[in-house]
Amino acid sequence: MPRLMIDPAGQSRHPAGMNFQSLSRCPIAYDPSKGAEVAALIPQAQGQSRELLIAVAGTAPYLAGLMAREAAWLAPALHADPADTLATILAPLPATPPDQLAAHLRQAKRRVALLVALADLGGLWTLEQVTLALSRLADSAIHTALQHLTAEEIRRGKLPGAEPADAENAAGMVVLAMGKLGAEELNYSSDIDLICLYDESRYGGQQEAARASFIRIVRRLTALLSDQTDQGYVFRTDLRLRPDAAVTPVCLSMAAAESYYESVGRTWERAAYIKARPAGGDLAAGARFLRSLVPFVWRKHLDFAAIQDAHDMRLRIRDHRGYHGKLVLEAHDMKLGQGGIREIEFFTQTRQLIAGGRDPDLRARQTLPALAALASKGWVAPKSADDLAQQYRCHREVEHRLQMLADAQTHSLPATAEGFDRLARFMGEASTPRFRQELLERLTATQALTEGFFAPAAPAGTSDLPALSDEATAIIDGWRSYRALRSPRAVELFKRVKPLLVLRLAKSSNPQAAVLEFDQFIKGLPAGVQVFSLFESNPHLIDLLVDIAATAPNLARYLARNSAVLDAVIGGSFFAPWPGCDGLRQELTGVLAAAADYERRLDAARRWAKEWHFRIGVHHLRGLIDPFEAARHYADLAEACVAALWPEVLAELARKHGAAPGRGAVVVGMGSLGAQRLNAGSDLDLIVIYDASEADLSCGPRPLAARSYYAKLTQALVTALSAPMAEGKLYEVDMRLRPSGRQGPVATSFDSFRAYQTSDAWTWEHLAQTRARILAGNPALGGDVEQFRQRLLIEKGKAAKVTSDVADMRARLRAAKAPESLWDVKQTAGGLMDIELLAQTAALMAGDMSRQVESQLAAGVGIRWITAEQEAALRDSYRLIWQVHAASRLLGERMLDPVALGPGGAAFVLGATGQPDIGALAAGLAQSMAAADRIISSLLPGEAAHDA
Repeated sequence: MPRLMIDPAGQSRHPAGMNFQSLSRCPIAYDPSKGAEVAALIPQAQGQSRELLIAVAGTAPYLAGLMAREAAWLAPALHADPADTLATILAPLPATPPDQLAAHLRQAKRRVALLVALADLGGLWTLEQVTLALSRLADSAIHTALQHLTAEEIRRGKLPGAEPADAENAAGMVVLAMGKLGAEELNYSSDIDLICLYDESRYGGQQEAARASFIRIVRRLTALLSDQTDQGYVFRTDLRLRPDAAVTPVCLSMAAAESYYESVGRTWERAAYIKARPAGGDLAAGARFLRSLVPFVWRKHLDFAAIQDAHDMRLRIRDHRGYHGKLVLEAHDMKLGQGGIREIEFFTQTRQLIAGGRDPDLRARQTLPALAALASKGWVAPKSADDLAQQYRCHREVEHRLQMLADAQTHSLPATAEGFDRLARFMGEASTPRFRQELLERLTATQALTEGFFAPAAPAGTSDLPALSDEATAIIDGWRSYRALRSPRAVELFKRVKPLLVLRLAKSSNPQAAVLEFDQFIKGLPAGVQVFSLFESNPHLIDLLVDIAATAPNLARYLARNSAVLDAVIGGSFFAPWPGCDGLRQELTGVLAAAADYERRLDAARRWAKEWHFRIGVHHLRGLIDPFEAARHYADLAEACVAALWPEVLAELARKHGAAPGRGAVVVGMGSLGAQRLNAGSDLDLIVIYDASEADLSCGPRPLAARSYYAKLTQALVTALSAPMAEGKLYEVDMRLRPSGRQGPVATSFDSFRAYQTSDAWTWEHLAQTRARILAGNPALGGDVEQFRQRLLIEKGKAAKVTSDVADMRARLRAAKAPESLWDVKQTAGGLMDIELLAQTAALMAGDMSRQVESQLAAGVGIRWITAEQEAALRDSYRLIWQVHAASRLLGERMLDPVALGPGGAAFVLGATGQPDIGALAAGLAQSMAAADRIISSLLPGEAAHDA
């Protein structure tokens, strides 16, 4: 079938009332057999609708899964108008019982996602209809959830003076949709950007209680929409567009927000509000608030300064993402890359900001109507507007296809030939070379249309700035507009420290990168007097800051948001001896005890842990500790957080449901946490084991069955560690190492754990137990769990099939995920995973209780499975690999990219590994991993060394 033809106004050639029996286009099945297998589940689909199902299921794994799951629902939907089907999905949501809301919203999301994809791919809906349908689902989910959550808060008596009827308009709270949702242009797998506000005028002298209640509602709203369950999720939710998101709560009073925008609002925030609209709650109050911001967003004069601000923003995005140089399709970002969607949006929004203050007709929220309005008023040439509109439609279509493949929030084109073949077929194009050529031409044309408009202005007098580029000079000149320099005192102090600061930046290993990252530091400062005073009195702080900014941007961004940590640097405690896990736990316990309530304790834990995490990173960066010391420090910090928060989580649950039944539970650290070797970006592998003994219920105000109690306890621990709060999150938590993985209960009884490990567990699960370690919980139960672990390892290590199972596992891992390059040191043959796997095998076979790689390899020598020479070679390889891995994670990357590393990052990596240059490091790394691969392959049955 041909592609859908679209007229200049963006309308489909299809008349209204069509269904899936009459299509105007269809993808080409990449895997027809897979498509036919899924289509067979829906025998009612015949003719063109069956052809569509085969093509879609045979190309997009995510959509194939939805078809299989929703086959019974989809069969009749194929014979209906998709607009009617959408209405049928959304209409019942407001009447959903509260206890079923999460499941019903997720079901609606699955069905709308499937309906939209098929209507889009079959040519029944235009781009506008597709994005509007997705936006309608988001609106309905937000408003319905907000009403339910507000009703519950009112029922509990937490919203002062509110009556049950007030839940209809969320008792004065409004959710503003921003970005793509605000413009009703939501993409297929999009975050929703929200700003949550409440009308403080409704609460008189009870604003504090109302504020606390609305914050709870927003956090529950975010969890309800974002949490991934076995039913899926509704929408990933982002609240970071609110005023001063690093320091403000998730819900603000309208007065506070208005005051912020009047005093310190920035150009990017003005641009963001072009698309803003009320999407849930008190829509009338939201509309009033947006009217109050009109003078902030739409300046009465022609605002050409917005061009320079937009250009700076584009440059920062490009520099941060590395989007410079020749346009290459492989892995090109269709949103942020050259010639991408964001270029068209920036082009449009910037011109709206320039002239929209004088002409309300230019204030359209949506990109295509805004382009048309600009053309009609002479701000854009009609031909250019038409071309950009066409490119925008094509770019968005590619974006949607990329996201439909796996429900991934991605904008990146494939990096492989196979990926481009699949995408081309999904676009209905049989010729991949022709598809690539057309795509490259569209990106190039977009870049040519937009680039000239953003040409940077020549910087003013810069004779006082030594050896910096014009761009860097312009950035530094722009600092005078930041909050840190809003007071006369801050300006005066900055004048005195500026020469030294600029000199240090100019002398750094990568001045341009140092200026850009230091710019983020200055921009993030809420005030500058204190910091600039510290710089003036302690010039060595500037060296430290420049070093951090030029090498590890993640650390610089933390410092910008938490500049008070500099007090510790000056006072000397920052460089005091490491306190160890026990010292950290005691300190955190004291911090938690000083907080007023449970929520404040969680925020306090986040602040405290991030300061220590920053300190470890700086010590590693400056060479004060080596990568292995840093790994132990990160592990000590994580264990201290778990151990100190566990009693708080227990106490909070006991307050509601009584003390834990039986002997309680223990938290077990697995993987790298159990082995006490984490890196700067590690998540935490945990399992929870409980022993309810003979107790069936907890004893408390609302008793729970033992299994439910410990499931809630485990979920509460995960939330305490990973929930995003005002201070961010502590850690990502992974519980897949529990018995039966994702399918098993989140908490496991001790009896079930023993039975499973003894009779049903796979060899890989026994290998995982070689690194298991008790972190918190009932000491007696912990002792019993550890004794069982030791007996289990001794017994299972005698099995004759251990090495054959490991060989099979190794082959499966390699088949599942191939390494991306030499620098993918975790996945490459002979890399981190391989050596750790062999070490765990040695520990299991030896019945050795050691948890770290070096000791486990030595255990293999003890049973004469590994020779002393092999053990030494593996240990040396592992040491180099870990040094590279730890350095890359500190720099914020999953794996090193030598091309984008920069001089500062390269110097750090080479210093950590003791290599003279990147070439020598690459050669040494390749040699080490190849040697490790040969040794590992020789020790496992049926294995052969792999080409590294």
